[in-house]
Amino acid sequence: MLTTLFDYYGFPSDAPGMATRPAGAATGKVEHVEQALEATIGDHRFVPHLVQHELESWVFAAGDQLAYLRDDSAVADRIKQDCAEAGGPELVNDDPKNAPSKRLARYCPGYVKTLEGPLAIADLGVEGLRARCPHFSAWLTELDSRT
Repeated sequence: MLTTLFDYYGFPSDAPGMATRPAGAATGKVEHVEQALEATIGDHRFVPHLVQHELESWVFAAGDQLAYLRDDSAVADRIKQDCAEAGGPELVNDDPKNAPSKRLARYCPGYVKTLEGPLAIADLGVEGLRARCPHFSAWLTELDSRT
């Protein structure tokens, strides 16, 4: 089996499915592109996955853990507010000025994405991430069903 782990945000415009994305919510667009990628490859062992909107959305799911690592409860409060307004961590806006990575840079001066993000996600754990991120959970469920 082969899978992918790419950010949807900034995904190449000439990739399969990008030009034919449906109008509406990001989840439908992401799933459309994943289906187009799967159809293009044409092998049942291929399970594409695009992180909706970007990997930092998983850090938003681990907002409490990030706040603990930074010893700054205000970080968790801001992240929780963003998640509540968007409908969950995977739905935080992908606007260039408000993408999760841009928000983290504003909320956490000196944020080191290659260190703090992975540590916060690891502290949350896979089951915690699954509970907060339905698209991520569906990907793992699909992988589990094919093994």
